[in-house]
Amino acid sequence: MSDLAKMLKDYRLTTAEILYHLPDHPHFLQTYVWQDYDIAPKFPVLKQFLDFWEENLDGPLHSVRMTSTRLIHPSELRFCQEFVLH
Repeated sequence: MSDLAKMLKDYRLTTAEILYHLPDHPHFLQTYVWQDYDIAPKFPVLKQFLDFWEENLDGPLHSVRMTSTRLIHPSELRFCQEFVLH
């Protein structure tokens, strides 16, 4: 699905700041920034990514901070019709 099609289906640009413990030094935290289109308020794409992280990566999650915004608002969509005058 194209990015425009996702935006028209109410996908929102979602950014997550993920703090995780380094596998070799568990007292140190590292930051990872994730960004993708997702559907609020359940955020299934982000949840799927975090599930993948917990199952496959060694660095245990510390915290996730996220924000989400609509890129196209209904008031910004306008339909126009072209008229041809002779």
